[in-house]
Amino acid sequence: MLKGNAIVAQSGGPTAVINSSVCGVAQQWLKNEQIGTLYGALFGIRGVLEGRLVDLGAQSQEVIAGLRYTPGAALGSSRYKLKTEEDYIKLLEAFKKYNIRYFFYIGGNDSMDTCDKVNRLAEKNNYEMRVIGIPKTVDNDLPVTDHCPGYGSAARYIATSVLEAGMDLKNLITGNRIVLFEAMGRNTGWLAAASVLARREPGDAPHLIYLPEVPFNKDRFLADVEAVYRKNDYAFVVVSEGLVDEKGDYIFAGKERDSFGHAQLGGLADTLRGMIEAETGVKVRTIIPATLQRSAMHCVSGNDNEEAYRLGVEAVNMALQGQSGIMLTLVREEGTPYRCSIGSTELAKVANVEKKVPREWITREGNDVTADFINYARPLIEGELSLPMKGGLPLFSSLEGVSFQELRVALR
Repeated sequence: MLKGNAIVAQSGGPTAVINSSVCGVAQQWLKNEQIGTLYGALFGIRGVLEGRLVDLGAQSQEVIAGLRYTPGAALGSSRYKLKTEEDYIKLLEAFKKYNIRYFFYIGGNDSMDTCDKVNRLAEKNNYEMRVIGIPKTVDNDLPVTDHCPGYGSAARYIATSVLEAGMDLKNLITGNRIVLFEAMGRNTGWLAAASVLARREPGDAPHLIYLPEVPFNKDRFLADVEAVYRKNDYAFVVVSEGLVDEKGDYIFAGKERDSFGHAQLGGLADTLRGMIEAETGVKVRTIIPATLQRSAMHCVSGNDNEEAYRLGVEAVNMALQGQSGIMLTLVREEGTPYRCSIGSTELAKVANVEKKVPREWITREGNDVTADFINYARPLIEGELSLPMKGGLPLFSSLEGVSFQELRVALR
Protein backbone atom coordinates (compact mmCIF):
# COMPACT_ATOMS: atom_id res chain seq x y z
CA MET A 1 0.00 0.00 0.00
CA LEU A 2 1.28 3.43 -1.01
CA LYS A 3 1.87 5.48 2.13
CA GLY A 4 1.72 9.24 2.17
CA ASN A 5 -0.68 12.11 2.65
CA ALA A 6 -3.83 13.01 0.73
CA ILE A 7 -5.61 16.14 -0.44
CA VAL A 8 -9.32 16.58 -1.10
CA ALA A 9 -10.51 19.76 -2.82
CA GLN A 10 -13.61 21.26 -4.40
CA SER A 11 -13.88 23.30 -7.58
CA GLY A 12 -16.46 25.21 -9.59
CA GLY A 13 -19.98 26.05 -8.54
CA PRO A 14 -21.10 24.40 -5.28
CA THR A 15 -24.10 22.09 -4.99
CA ALA A 16 -26.35 21.09 -2.11
CA VAL A 17 -24.46 17.78 -1.78
CA ILE A 18 -20.84 18.55 -2.70
CA ASN A 19 -19.90 18.49 0.99
CA SER A 20 -21.44 15.05 1.31
CA SER A 21 -18.66 13.78 -0.97
CA VAL A 22 -16.07 15.51 1.23
CA CYS A 23 -17.65 13.82 4.24
CA GLY A 24 -17.42 10.43 2.49
CA VAL A 25 -13.75 10.96 1.61
CA ALA A 26 -12.87 12.15 5.11
CA GLN A 27 -14.69 9.48 7.07
CA GLN A 28 -13.35 6.67 4.90
CA TRP A 29 -9.78 8.01 4.89
CA LEU A 30 -9.76 8.49 8.63
CA LYS A 31 -10.56 4.80 9.04
CA ASN A 32 -7.14 4.24 7.40
CA GLU A 33 -5.33 7.25 8.84
CA GLN A 34 -2.18 5.20 9.46
CA ILE A 35 -1.51 5.73 5.74
CA GLY A 36 -1.10 9.48 6.20
CA THR A 37 -2.79 12.81 6.85
CA LEU A 38 -5.84 13.99 4.90
CA TYR A 39 -5.67 17.68 4.02
CA GLY A 40 -8.48 19.82 2.70
CA ALA A 41 -7.21 22.34 0.13
CA LEU A 42 -8.92 25.69 0.65
CA PHE A 43 -10.31 27.18 -2.55
CA GLY A 44 -9.55 24.28 -4.85
CA ILE A 45 -6.31 23.92 -6.75
CA ARG A 46 -5.29 27.42 -5.60
CA GLY A 47 -5.12 26.11 -2.07
CA VAL A 48 -2.64 23.47 -3.18
CA LEU A 49 -0.49 25.97 -5.06
CA GLU A 50 -0.39 28.38 -2.12
CA GLY A 51 -0.14 25.83 0.67
CA ARG A 52 -3.51 26.73 2.16
CA LEU A 53 -4.30 23.33 3.65
CA VAL A 54 -6.27 22.25 6.69
CA ASP A 55 -5.79 18.92 8.48
CA LEU A 56 -9.22 17.29 8.30
CA GLY A 57 -8.17 14.68 10.84
CA ALA A 58 -7.88 17.47 13.40
CA GLN A 59 -11.51 18.47 12.89
CA SER A 60 -14.08 17.07 15.30
CA GLN A 61 -16.17 14.09 14.21
CA GLU A 62 -19.28 16.27 14.60
CA VAL A 63 -17.96 18.83 12.11
CA ILE A 64 -17.08 16.17 9.53
CA ALA A 65 -20.41 14.37 9.96
CA GLY A 66 -22.26 17.68 9.70
CA LEU A 67 -20.92 18.24 6.19
CA ARG A 68 -23.53 15.77 4.90
CA TYR A 69 -26.20 18.31 5.78
CA THR A 70 -24.41 21.50 4.71
CA PRO A 71 -24.69 23.29 1.33
CA GLY A 72 -22.05 25.46 -0.31
CA ALA A 73 -18.37 24.52 -0.54
CA ALA A 74 -17.11 23.79 2.98
CA LEU A 75 -13.50 23.81 1.77
CA GLY A 76 -13.99 26.85 -0.41
CA SER A 77 -14.12 26.70 -4.19
CA SER A 78 -12.64 28.56 -7.14
CA ARG A 79 -12.44 28.44 -10.92
CA TYR A 80 -8.67 28.70 -11.13
CA LYS A 81 -7.21 27.30 -14.36
CA LEU A 82 -3.72 25.82 -14.52
CA LYS A 83 -2.07 27.69 -17.38
CA THR A 84 1.61 28.47 -16.97
CA GLU A 85 4.68 26.29 -16.58
CA GLU A 86 5.22 28.05 -13.27
CA ASP A 87 1.85 26.72 -12.05
CA TYR A 88 2.89 23.15 -12.77
CA ILE A 89 6.30 23.58 -11.14
CA LYS A 90 4.70 25.03 -8.01
CA LEU A 91 2.09 22.28 -7.96
CA LEU A 92 4.66 19.50 -8.10
CA GLU A 93 6.73 21.22 -5.43
CA ALA A 94 3.67 21.42 -3.18
CA PHE A 95 2.92 17.72 -3.64
CA LYS A 96 6.49 16.86 -2.72
CA LYS A 97 6.64 19.29 0.20
CA TYR A 98 3.58 17.78 1.86
CA ASN A 99 4.26 14.24 0.62
CA ILE A 100 0.91 14.13 -1.18
CA ARG A 101 0.34 10.69 -2.71
CA TYR A 102 -3.44 10.82 -3.06
CA PHE A 103 -5.45 13.58 -4.74
CA PHE A 104 -9.27 13.69 -4.68
CA TYR A 105 -10.88 16.47 -6.74
CA ILE A 106 -14.62 17.12 -6.66
CA GLY A 107 -15.99 19.07 -9.61
CA GLY A 108 -17.47 19.28 -13.09
CA ASN A 109 -16.12 19.50 -16.64
CA ASP A 110 -13.38 22.06 -16.06
CA SER A 111 -12.43 20.43 -12.76
CA MET A 112 -11.98 17.06 -14.44
CA ASP A 113 -9.67 18.78 -16.92
CA THR A 114 -7.62 20.08 -13.98
CA CYS A 115 -7.67 16.61 -12.42
CA ASP A 116 -6.46 15.08 -15.69
CA LYS A 117 -3.62 17.62 -15.84
CA VAL A 118 -2.58 16.76 -12.29
CA ASN A 119 -2.50 13.08 -13.20
CA ARG A 120 -0.41 13.74 -16.31
CA LEU A 121 1.95 15.97 -14.31
CA ALA A 122 2.61 13.17 -11.82
CA GLU A 123 3.15 10.61 -14.58
CA LYS A 124 5.47 12.90 -16.56
CA ASN A 125 7.67 13.49 -13.52
CA ASN A 126 7.58 9.87 -12.30
CA TYR A 127 5.96 11.05 -9.08
CA GLU A 128 3.88 8.23 -7.66
CA MET A 129 0.44 9.60 -6.85
CA ARG A 130 -3.12 8.38 -7.20
CA VAL A 131 -5.55 10.87 -8.71
CA ILE A 132 -9.32 10.41 -8.49
CA GLY A 133 -12.03 12.71 -9.84
CA ILE A 134 -15.37 12.81 -8.05
CA PRO A 135 -18.19 14.20 -10.22
CA LYS A 136 -20.49 17.04 -9.19
CA THR A 137 -22.47 19.61 -11.12
CA VAL A 138 -26.04 20.84 -11.08
CA ASP A 139 -25.82 21.12 -14.88
CA ASN A 140 -25.68 17.29 -15.11
CA ASP A 141 -23.48 17.59 -18.20
CA LEU A 142 -20.58 15.23 -17.41
CA PRO A 143 -20.44 12.34 -19.90
CA VAL A 144 -20.23 8.60 -19.14
CA THR A 145 -21.85 8.86 -15.70
CA ASP A 146 -25.63 8.34 -15.72
CA HIS A 147 -26.03 11.59 -13.82
CA CYS A 148 -24.05 13.94 -11.59
CA PRO A 149 -24.35 14.43 -7.83
CA GLY A 150 -25.91 17.82 -7.24
CA TYR A 151 -28.28 17.57 -10.17
CA GLY A 152 -31.03 15.64 -8.39
CA SER A 153 -31.30 18.18 -5.57
CA ALA A 154 -31.22 21.19 -7.90
CA ALA A 155 -33.80 19.49 -10.14
CA ARG A 156 -36.01 18.92 -7.11
CA TYR A 157 -35.74 22.58 -6.17
CA ILE A 158 -36.64 23.66 -9.72
CA ALA A 159 -39.64 21.32 -9.89
CA THR A 160 -40.84 22.34 -6.42
CA SER A 161 -40.48 26.05 -7.19
CA VAL A 162 -42.38 25.72 -10.48
CA LEU A 163 -45.09 23.69 -8.77
CA GLU A 164 -45.53 26.33 -6.07
CA ALA A 165 -45.24 29.38 -8.32
CA GLY A 166 -47.56 27.74 -10.82
CA MET A 167 -50.25 27.35 -8.16
CA ASP A 168 -49.76 30.99 -7.17
CA LEU A 169 -50.22 32.18 -10.75
CA LYS A 170 -53.14 29.88 -11.52
CA ASN A 171 -55.26 31.02 -8.58
CA LEU A 172 -54.55 34.75 -8.65
CA ILE A 173 -56.28 37.61 -10.45
CA THR A 174 -53.44 39.84 -11.58
CA GLY A 175 -52.17 41.72 -14.59
CA ASN A 176 -49.02 39.56 -14.70
CA ARG A 177 -50.49 36.49 -16.35
CA ILE A 178 -47.29 35.27 -17.98
CA VAL A 179 -44.33 34.04 -15.92
CA LEU A 180 -40.82 33.40 -17.21
CA PHE A 181 -38.71 31.13 -15.01
CA GLU A 182 -34.97 31.07 -15.81
CA ALA A 183 -33.04 27.94 -14.80
CA MET A 184 -29.27 27.46 -14.76
CA GLY A 185 -27.67 25.59 -17.64
CA ARG A 186 -24.76 27.01 -19.63
CA ASN A 187 -24.91 24.79 -22.68
CA THR A 188 -27.33 22.06 -21.63
CA GLY A 189 -30.95 22.05 -20.53
CA TRP A 190 -31.03 19.36 -17.86
CA LEU A 191 -32.18 21.72 -15.09
CA ALA A 192 -34.81 23.53 -17.13
CA ALA A 193 -36.12 20.16 -18.30
CA ALA A 194 -36.56 19.04 -14.68
CA SER A 195 -39.34 21.60 -14.30
CA VAL A 196 -41.62 19.13 -16.12
CA LEU A 197 -41.69 17.04 -12.94
CA ALA A 198 -43.99 19.69 -11.43
CA ARG A 199 -46.70 18.85 -13.97
CA ARG A 200 -49.16 16.39 -12.41
CA GLU A 201 -52.23 17.09 -14.54
CA PRO A 202 -52.66 18.32 -18.13
CA GLY A 203 -52.59 22.10 -18.11
CA ASP A 204 -50.40 22.37 -15.00
CA ALA A 205 -47.28 24.52 -15.06
CA PRO A 206 -44.90 24.51 -16.78
CA HIS A 207 -46.67 24.99 -20.10
CA LEU A 208 -43.56 25.54 -22.22
CA ILE A 209 -39.91 24.49 -21.71
CA TYR A 210 -36.99 25.70 -23.85
CA LEU A 211 -33.52 24.13 -23.82
CA PRO A 212 -30.18 25.06 -25.46
CA GLU A 213 -30.23 21.74 -27.34
CA VAL A 214 -32.82 23.23 -29.75
CA PRO A 215 -31.93 26.55 -31.46
CA PHE A 216 -34.15 29.38 -30.27
CA ASN A 217 -36.47 30.94 -32.84
CA LYS A 218 -38.02 34.22 -31.74
CA ASP A 219 -41.13 34.05 -33.93
CA ARG A 220 -41.92 30.46 -32.97
CA PHE A 221 -41.34 31.26 -29.28
CA LEU A 222 -43.71 34.22 -29.33
CA ALA A 223 -46.36 32.22 -31.16
CA ASP A 224 -46.08 29.40 -28.60
CA VAL A 225 -46.42 31.76 -25.65
CA GLU A 226 -49.39 33.62 -27.09
CA ALA A 227 -51.19 30.37 -27.99
CA VAL A 228 -50.81 29.02 -24.44
CA TYR A 229 -51.84 32.33 -22.93
CA ARG A 230 -54.98 32.61 -25.07
CA LYS A 231 -55.95 29.02 -24.22
CA ASN A 232 -55.38 29.13 -20.45
CA ASP A 233 -55.58 32.85 -19.65
CA TYR A 234 -52.10 32.45 -18.19
CA ALA A 235 -48.77 30.93 -19.22
CA PHE A 236 -45.83 29.56 -17.27
CA VAL A 237 -42.65 29.34 -19.34
CA VAL A 238 -39.33 27.80 -18.26
CA VAL A 239 -36.14 28.65 -20.13
CA SER A 240 -32.54 27.58 -19.73
CA GLU A 241 -30.12 30.50 -19.30
CA GLY A 242 -27.94 29.18 -22.14
CA LEU A 243 -30.45 29.41 -25.01
CA VAL A 244 -28.74 29.93 -28.37
CA ASP A 245 -29.91 30.94 -31.84
CA GLU A 246 -29.45 29.06 -35.10
CA LYS A 247 -25.85 30.33 -35.30
CA GLY A 248 -25.00 29.03 -31.83
CA ASP A 249 -24.81 32.50 -30.26
CA TYR A 250 -26.30 33.04 -26.80
CA ILE A 251 -29.60 34.92 -26.81
CA PHE A 252 -28.21 36.75 -23.79
CA ALA A 253 -24.69 36.76 -22.33
CA GLY A 254 -22.73 39.23 -20.28
CA LYS A 255 -19.37 40.61 -21.41
CA GLU A 256 -17.37 39.14 -18.53
CA ARG A 257 -15.53 35.81 -18.80
CA ASP A 258 -14.25 33.45 -16.11
CA SER A 259 -10.73 31.98 -16.10
CA PHE A 260 -11.89 29.14 -18.34
CA GLY A 261 -13.29 31.58 -20.92
CA HIS A 262 -16.95 30.98 -20.15
CA ALA A 263 -19.36 33.87 -20.68
CA GLN A 264 -21.31 35.15 -17.69
CA LEU A 265 -24.94 34.11 -18.11
CA GLY A 266 -28.10 35.01 -16.20
CA GLY A 267 -30.48 37.71 -17.38
CA LEU A 268 -32.08 35.90 -20.30
CA ALA A 269 -35.54 36.10 -18.72
CA ASP A 270 -35.49 39.89 -18.79
CA THR A 271 -34.56 39.83 -22.49
CA LEU A 272 -37.43 37.47 -23.31
CA ARG A 273 -39.82 39.49 -21.17
CA GLY A 274 -39.21 42.50 -23.39
CA MET A 275 -39.96 40.40 -26.48
CA ILE A 276 -43.25 39.06 -25.09
CA GLU A 277 -44.52 42.36 -23.72
CA ALA A 278 -43.77 44.13 -27.01
CA GLU A 279 -45.58 41.42 -28.99
CA THR A 280 -48.60 40.72 -26.77
CA GLY A 281 -49.02 43.78 -24.58
CA VAL A 282 -49.33 41.42 -21.58
CA LYS A 283 -47.21 42.10 -18.51
CA VAL A 284 -44.66 39.40 -17.76
CA ARG A 285 -43.20 38.43 -14.39
CA THR A 286 -39.71 36.88 -14.23
CA ILE A 287 -38.39 34.42 -11.68
CA ILE A 288 -34.62 33.92 -11.52
CA PRO A 289 -33.66 31.57 -8.67
CA ALA A 290 -29.93 31.94 -9.47
CA THR A 291 -27.78 30.32 -6.77
CA LEU A 292 -30.83 29.25 -4.75
CA GLN A 293 -31.24 26.25 -7.04
CA ARG A 294 -27.82 24.87 -6.16
CA SER A 295 -27.83 25.69 -2.45
CA ALA A 296 -31.33 24.72 -1.31
CA MET A 297 -30.47 22.16 1.36
CA HIS A 298 -34.07 22.18 2.59
CA CYS A 299 -35.06 20.72 -0.79
CA VAL A 300 -32.24 18.17 -1.10
CA SER A 301 -32.90 14.79 -2.69
CA GLY A 302 -32.16 11.90 -0.35
CA ASN A 303 -30.97 9.77 -3.28
CA ASP A 304 -28.66 12.57 -4.41
CA ASN A 305 -27.15 13.05 -0.97
CA GLU A 306 -26.56 9.34 -0.48
CA GLU A 307 -24.89 8.91 -3.87
CA ALA A 308 -22.59 11.90 -3.31
CA TYR A 309 -21.49 10.38 -0.01
CA ARG A 310 -20.96 6.91 -1.51
CA LEU A 311 -18.78 8.36 -4.26
CA GLY A 312 -16.54 9.99 -1.64
CA VAL A 313 -16.18 6.70 0.21
CA GLU A 314 -15.52 4.71 -2.94
CA ALA A 315 -12.95 7.25 -4.19
CA VAL A 316 -10.80 6.42 -1.17
CA ASN A 317 -11.34 2.69 -1.59
CA MET A 318 -10.34 2.74 -5.26
CA ALA A 319 -7.29 4.90 -4.59
CA LEU A 320 -6.09 2.57 -1.84
CA GLN A 321 -6.56 -0.33 -4.25
CA GLY A 322 -4.13 1.35 -6.65
CA GLN A 323 -6.46 2.98 -9.16
CA SER A 324 -5.61 6.39 -10.56
CA GLY A 325 -6.37 8.72 -13.47
CA ILE A 326 -10.10 8.06 -13.25
CA MET A 327 -13.37 9.79 -12.53
CA LEU A 328 -15.96 7.77 -10.65
CA THR A 329 -19.33 7.29 -12.34
CA LEU A 330 -22.86 6.35 -11.38
CA VAL A 331 -24.19 3.35 -13.32
CA ARG A 332 -27.96 2.95 -13.30
CA GLU A 333 -29.11 -0.62 -12.86
CA GLU A 334 -32.13 -1.94 -14.73
CA GLY A 335 -35.46 -2.59 -13.06
CA THR A 336 -37.14 -1.19 -10.00
CA PRO A 337 -36.64 0.03 -7.37
CA TYR A 338 -34.11 2.60 -8.59
CA ARG A 339 -30.49 1.68 -7.88
CA CYS A 340 -27.07 2.87 -9.04
CA SER A 341 -23.73 1.14 -8.73
CA ILE A 342 -20.37 2.92 -8.90
CA GLY A 343 -18.05 2.58 -11.89
CA SER A 344 -15.22 4.63 -13.35
CA THR A 345 -13.88 6.11 -16.57
CA GLU A 346 -10.60 7.67 -17.68
CA LEU A 347 -10.29 11.35 -16.83
CA ALA A 348 -9.28 12.15 -20.40
CA LYS A 349 -12.69 10.93 -21.61
CA VAL A 350 -14.65 13.44 -19.52
CA ALA A 351 -12.34 16.48 -19.29
CA ASN A 352 -14.06 19.43 -21.04
CA VAL A 353 -16.70 17.16 -22.62
CA GLU A 354 -20.39 18.03 -22.24
CA LYS A 355 -23.38 15.68 -22.24
CA LYS A 356 -26.49 17.16 -23.81
CA VAL A 357 -30.13 16.28 -23.22
CA PRO A 358 -30.84 13.69 -25.98
CA ARG A 359 -32.79 15.24 -28.83
CA GLU A 360 -35.25 12.35 -28.72
CA TRP A 361 -36.14 13.39 -25.15
CA ILE A 362 -37.30 16.78 -26.46
CA THR A 363 -40.59 17.15 -28.32
CA ARG A 364 -40.51 17.70 -32.07
CA GLU A 365 -41.70 21.29 -31.55
CA GLY A 366 -38.75 21.93 -29.23
CA ASN A 367 -40.88 23.44 -26.45
CA ASP A 368 -41.27 20.51 -24.04
CA VAL A 369 -39.71 17.20 -22.99
CA THR A 370 -40.96 13.63 -23.34
CA ALA A 371 -41.91 10.82 -20.99
CA ASP A 372 -38.43 9.30 -21.45
CA PHE A 373 -36.90 12.31 -19.73
CA ILE A 374 -39.46 12.13 -16.92
CA ASN A 375 -38.67 8.44 -16.35
CA TYR A 376 -34.96 9.27 -16.26
CA ALA A 377 -35.22 12.25 -13.91
CA ARG A 378 -37.97 11.25 -11.49
CA PRO A 379 -35.89 8.87 -9.28
CA LEU A 380 -33.11 11.44 -9.01
CA ILE A 381 -35.28 13.87 -7.03
CA GLU A 382 -36.73 11.26 -4.68
CA GLY A 383 -35.75 10.24 -1.16
CA GLU A 384 -35.91 12.27 2.03
CA LEU A 385 -33.14 13.62 4.23
CA SER A 386 -33.80 14.73 7.79
CA LEU A 387 -31.75 17.85 8.53
CA PRO A 388 -30.47 18.79 12.00
CA MET A 389 -32.35 21.90 13.09
CA LYS A 390 -31.84 24.78 15.50
CA GLY A 391 -34.34 27.52 16.19
CA GLY A 392 -36.58 26.39 13.36
CA LEU A 393 -33.79 26.55 10.76
CA PRO A 394 -31.29 24.01 9.37
CA LEU A 395 -28.07 23.68 11.37
CA PHE A 396 -25.02 23.72 9.13
CA SER A 397 -21.39 22.72 9.72
CA SER A 398 -18.27 24.86 9.31
CA LEU A 399 -14.59 23.94 9.53
CA GLU A 400 -13.03 24.81 12.87
CA GLY A 401 -10.21 27.33 12.89
CA VAL A 402 -10.72 28.52 9.30
CA SER A 403 -11.63 32.14 8.49
CA PHE A 404 -12.93 32.28 4.93
CA GLN A 405 -13.33 36.03 5.17
CA GLU A 406 -9.59 36.47 5.70
CA LEU A 407 -8.80 33.91 3.00
CA ARG A 408 -11.00 35.63 0.40
CA VAL A 409 -9.30 38.95 1.08
CA ALA A 410 -5.86 37.33 0.77
CA LEU A 411 -6.75 35.62 -2.50
CA ARG A 412 -8.15 38.68 -4.27
